[in-house]
Amino acid sequence: MPEKLARNLRSLAFGPADCRARVRQSGAVRDNETTGRGPTLHGPRDTSDKADRANKARKIILVTGATGNQGGAAAARLLADGWQVRALTRDPAGGPARRLAAAGVQVVVGDLDDRGSLDAAVEDAHGVFSVQRGALGTPPVPFEDEVRRGRNVADAAAAARVRHLVHASVAGVERGGGGRAFASKRAIEEHIGRIGIPATILRPVSFMDNYADPAFGVQTGTLATPFAPDVPEQLIAVDDIGAFAASAFADPARYLGRALAIAGDALRPGQTAQALSLATGRDIRYAHVPSDIVRGQNEDVADVADFLNNHGGYGADLAAARALHPGLMSFQTWLAGPGRTKLATLLETHAHST
Repeated sequence: MPEKLARNLRSLAFGPADCRARVRQSGAVRDNETTGRGPTLHGPRDTSDKADRANKARKIILVTGATGNQGGAAAARLLADGWQVRALTRDPAGGPARRLAAAGVQVVVGDLDDRGSLDAAVEDAHGVFSVQRGALGTPPVPFEDEVRRGRNVADAAAAARVRHLVHASVAGVERGGGGRAFASKRAIEEHIGRIGIPATILRPVSFMDNYADPAFGVQTGTLATPFAPDVPEQLIAVDDIGAFAASAFADPARYLGRALAIAGDALRPGQTAQALSLATGRDIRYAHVPSDIVRGQNEDVADVADFLNNHGGYGADLAAARALHPGLMSFQTWLAGPGRTKLATLLETHAHST
């Protein structure tokens, strides 16, 4: 088993599924799951206030995690769509922050643990995109820290009376399993529901982009994952998460008050390995990592893998997601597009290091 397996497993974007929600006349919705664990989200205070494209240039969207995967994708798409984008970072002098500034993003210094810096960052903002690294991150974040940071962002947004909070969670969370990695996401969602801020919850599945990470072993010819061979893994391109976030801000009447699982494809691990082989011209073979080995390395990853392998996977409705975003990428589309460059970089870097 590869030494980097723990990092490999942590980097999976596990998460809730069902897009189905019951809309009530009050403008609030409740996650439509038999567990009853879903949050109550609240609709717009003034439904006549739509994010007209002509007014985007005058509206600021604060993006947390803008130097990471989901936040970076959201910032890029929002900027391309004409919004004013403000990025929160602890290191404005770092390379990622400098690249954001060069692209036209307003970079502000702040910390998710510092409520005062969040209050300053959200001032005059129309909306907030919120995402936090958790137990499966690199490095992993303790449960209490992730929950506190997610609540801090939501509370700052509520205090500033922003018109729309878009929060990135994970698919499958509403079903109540998944151990601490899911429980932290669930706690943040529930807090957002309690405080009554106008919100949309996006629940992505595993990232297609993860397969361009050296931890997954594509460059070595072995795709080692905890997913069982007969369980389709639902996938989404990180760029599509950004597209959903931008759509939510642009069309609040359609998105406010909803919790949406988003996925663009579903492939069994062997199919994923085959697709990667065809895309790279290399023989890449799937290797299942047994649950006892996974648990010996990382309890959080093992809990999530067990939940997804034995309880129906993420459960996102691909057709419903595609109806909202017709340009949603399949894995093949991603491999021929953004993935092509990312995989080429991965293979070139590996060749130079051996």
